[in-house]
Amino acid sequence: MARQVAHEIKNPLTPMKLNIQYLLHSYNADIETRDQRIKNICGVLIQQIENLSAIAGTFGEFAHEPKPNNEELHLNSIITGIFELFEKTGNDKLSFTKKITDEDIFVYADKSHLIRIINNLLKNAIQAIPNDHSGKIFVSLYKDIDKAIIQIKDNGHGIDDSKKEKIFIPNFTTKSSGSGLGLPICKKLIESMDGEIFFETEVNKGTSFFVKLPIKIWSKLLNQNLFYS
Repeated sequence: MARQVAHEIKNPLTPMKLNIQYLLHSYNADIETRDQRIKNICGVLIQQIENLSAIAGTFGEFAHEPKPNNEELHLNSIITGIFELFEKTGNDKLSFTKKITDEDIFVYADKSHLIRIINNLLKNAIQAIPNDHSGKIFVSLYKDIDKAIIQIKDNGHGIDDSKKEKIFIPNFTTKSSGSGLGLPICKKLIESMDGEIFFETEVNKGTSFFVKLPIKIWSKLLNQNLFYS
């Protein structure tokens, strides 16, 4: 973990150093374009500083147990709302479809954690699609006896056998950049909700991630007057 932290911090430090050296070297070279160069370089530095802050925050979160603020949540509304936000980012090369059950599903969970989990899985699904490929993201919510199942499916490159067992291991990532903690944190948050996460994948066909959460039935039973004194 320490080696991973050092690696992630070192990556943005190099371009930051190079940009500052370039700024000092060229400050008086061309006065007419100086202001624009300063703005450009400051923009790069701000991005890298934000990246460092995100790295520190991510590792800090993983090092501590999450503190959930659990409440009764209408899962249909939450999944639909997140889907609609991502759907607006679609284009000719990326489309989104959904299948949300009409049956109301309630869970007892932390809303911010749940939104973060779904956001992360959707972003991963988008990033799994090759640049020269027409992407298709499918989101579904359905009931399986006493469990709510959220499925996020992509038609990306899939996960080969050598990487399947490492997906939820801290530090491991299939991306060219990243902390390798997104999915481990998701797993940790889901387990704090008494849920589980798993996936199905096929190389060059795509991957489906599933989040399984226990359904909260008390409110529904009360509304139907099924409790008697």
